[in-house]
This record gives sequence, C-alpha cells and structure tokens, in this order.
Amino acid sequence: MKLSVKRIRRARRLAMLRRKRRNRDRKFSESRFRGILGLKTIDIYILKKFLGTYFFATMLILAVIAMFDITEKLDAFLKAPLQATIFDYFMSFLPYFAIQLAPLFTFISVIFFTTKLADHSEIIAMLSSGISFNRLMRPYMIGAAVIAALTFVLSNYLIPPTNQKRLDYTNTYVKNKKVSTGMDVQLMAAPGTVFYIGRFENSTKTGYRFTLDKFDGKQLVSKLSAQTITYDSTKMYHWTVHNYMIRKFDGMTEKVESGNKKDTVIPIEPRDFLISVNDQETLTTPQLTEFIEKQKRRGVANIKAFEIEKEKRYASTAAAFILTLIGLSLSAKKVKGGMGINIGIGLALSFSYILFSSLTSQFAISGMTSPWIAMEIPNIVYLLIGLILYFRARNF
Repeated sequence: MKLSVKRIRRARRLAMLRRKRRNRDRKFSESRFRGILGLKTIDIYILKKFLGTYFFATMLILAVIAMFDITEKLDAFLKAPLQATIFDYFMSFLPYFAIQLAPLFTFISVIFFTTKLADHSEIIAMLSSGISFNRLMRPYMIGAAVIAALTFVLSNYLIPPTNQKRLDYTNTYVKNKKVSTGMDVQLMAAPGTVFYIGRFENSTKTGYRFTLDKFDGKQLVSKLSAQTITYDSTKMYHWTVHNYMIRKFDGMTEKVESGNKKDTVIPIEPRDFLISVNDQETLTTPQLTEFIEKQKRRGVANIKAFEIEKEKRYASTAAAFILTLIGLSLSAKKVKGGMGINIGIGLALSFSYILFSSLTSQFAISGMTSPWIAMEIPNIVYLLIGLILYFRARNF
C-alpha cells in the first residue's frame, strides 16, 4: 500500500515537472517569436483573435457551402463511388472555394472580432493607453500578410493540380463539359509553319483533312497533306500521318513524295487546341505563364480565361491587405446598433467586391481592357474606399 502511494506521488511530481517544462518551452518560443518580429502582448492578442476568427469563419461557411452543394448534386453523389466523392471531389472542392472566397472570409473576420473589441471598449482602452491607430494596425497587417502568403501559395501552386480530379469527377458524374472534338483547327506550329486539321476526335486521337504548310517569308516552300493524322500520347509531340503527300517547291520546280504512313514530330499537342471550360484552374501559375506565351506565339485567340485566372490569383493576394484596412477602419468605432450593423455593412462590401471582380473580368473577355487592369480595378477602387475610411477612423 505504501509503495503504491509513493508511486502515485512520484507520478504526480513527474507530471507537474513536465507541465512546467512545457510552459517554460512555450513561453521561450513565444518570446523568441516576439523578439524576431518585435511583437508585444497586444500584438499577439490581436493576431490570435484575427487568425482564429478567420479559420473558424472559413470552416463554418465552407460547411454551409458543402451542404448546399450536396443538395444540388445529390443524384450524382448517390451514383458515384463514395471514395471518389470524398477524395476526388470534396478534398479539392473545399480548398478551392476557401481560396476563391478568401477576401470574404478575411473581411468578415476583421469586422466580427474588431466589432467585439469595440463593443467591450477594448479599442478605446488601447488608444487611451497611448497606442496610435497606426500602431494598432500593425498586428492586423501582419495577420493579413499571413493570410495573403497562404492564399498565394495555395492558389498559385498547390490547389491547381488537385482541381483536375474535381473537374474529372464533375465531367463523369455531374455534367460533361470537356471538349472532345475540334473543328477547323489552325495554329502556328513554329515560325513560318502553319498546322491545320479539319476535324479532330480526342477519343481516338485522330484528325482528318490535315495539312502542314511551311513558308519562307511569304513564299510557300513545302506542303504536307494527309487524309488522317493520329497523336501518340506516350511520346512528346509525336504524330503519324496516313495516306500522305509532301510537295516541295523550289522556284518553278516541284518535288512530290507520297506514302501510306509516316511518323513526324510537330510541336503541338491536342490540349493546345482542345480547351475546355475551367482548364485554366488546373494549371499552376508557372504553367499558366508558359501556356499563355506558347499560345500567343501560335496565334491562338481564346486564352483570355487563362490570362484572367493568372491575374486574379495575384489580385486576390493583395485583396487581403485592402479588405483588412477597410474592416479595421469600419469597425474600430463603437456604434449604437452594435455588431449587427457592422457585420451587415461588412457582408455588403465583401459581396460587392466579389461581384465587382466578376463584372470587371467581363471587360477583359470582351476586349475592353487588359486582364491585369480588369483584375486590379476592384483593388484600386476598394483601396481608395479603405484610405477614406482609414483617415476618418484615425481622427475619431
């Protein structure tokens, strides 16, 4: 009995020592973190509130979006394998929407917890203690920088590869939006080389009425024509022409070569001209840049969606700072109506930002503006709104 009591006491002492060691290590790590960034207790307090509210709001709203999506696509989910629904669809769908609505989540988070601080007179106490409004904004901007960095990495590099599984799932079980046939395809395969296919079937990787014209300046020097052409997916740029004829021109002379089958290398792939809706979402930003430049060299016109997608990723990263500025300036002052008024204004402004971005993207599609200007117009407009609100809030 005495031995068991001693063991219990010894275990309690060891547990107490472990807790003290963990607390000491945590305080040491926090002190190092504060020392590196020059943060004080008030900064840590606001950062925890900001980021905690952001991630909580993200999970809460994503749960609501998922419920609506399940209701809308219930028939597809019932006939699809459960594993594919969870891992191929929702594991991509939820992060995708989290990034798409990141400006909304950021704005709601700032409005929500800052209004609570103002209602409890904590903002007034901070300002009365000698902290300026500019100094108060520092932890907010650090929090916005964390969200912006997270948004940038996810939207530009990590989420696009997972979108392919989500799109394949929707094309298979919901609605097939994949382009599988190309008509009258004409591209610039290389400088002075024009690639043409009358019809291409992606299911068989076969094209019909194929020609490849090579020019020296404005003069045609050779013409390869074939009844059919097939693409070998296992090899890069590998095509095979069937029932072909090659005509080579040298002044007034012409040399003709024909045959049943010939392998050739043409720097074009079917995905270069079979562009489906939302294909731009499956490419990382370096891949988008490479694809846009390659398509421009080939004279492809329908790449606006890819250019808009690229600029939108950068614009949404900057939006975290702009909407944080607006949210703090709008909700730092205590109002009679309480939290409800600020949250209502915040929701209206954040939704109007998303709608405004969708509207300006149509300007780029129609050719009225460049994609960069179209995606930056909302940021410029809301930055001006934020600066006006900031100067008003700083003087209250």
